[in-house]
Amino acid sequence: MTIKSDTIVLKIGSKGEIFPPKEIRKKLGLEPHQPILLYIHQDQLIVRKIHSIEEILNAPTKTKISYHAWKQFKEELTEDYEV
Repeated sequence: MTIKSDTIVLKIGSKGEIFPPKEIRKKLGLEPHQPILLYIHQDQLIVRKIHSIEEILNAPTKTKISYHAWKQFKEELTEDYEV
């Protein structure tokens, strides 16, 4: 294993396993038995944490809107899509 900044070079295990080191698991908040998402983009294997519903609900919101503005938006949206 070679470590350089946020880049780590690993070897694939004898059975094809990939074992990220403890510092990476800690940095990403990965716990034992936690599901993760793997997907391929061109020649890259992307590993993403699957957040729990609690993490999603407790995350800070990106947009703030008042109740009245939301209600108006909802009414306008409803009018646009009424048949």
